[in-house]
Amino acid sequence: MATMTTQAPAAAQLLVSISDLSMVNDIKKAISMLKGVTVVKKQKTYDITKTAGYREAMDDVKHGRVYHADSVDDMFRQILGEEEFSKLRSSHV
Repeated sequence: MATMTTQAPAAAQLLVSISDLSMVNDIKKAISMLKGVTVVKKQKTYDITKTAGYREAMDDVKHGRVYHADSVDDMFRQILGEEEFSKLRSSHV
């Protein structure tokens, strides 16, 4: 007995940015009425500048608590020290 498989057609996604937040629901409704539109959903936005981590990082920059690394290896050398870095590199992690 032969097995039949069906493949769902590929779906495209379209991202729409709306500057006037008061219009989001109306635009969502209008887009959902278009032929061929199967899903319309609102995605929450995330503002990293409102987080404690961002404010802490900006405070570090303001007070000069930053460093520069030329590469990821250089960064780990600075953080771990040369001896620990060498152990890490030799462990092939």
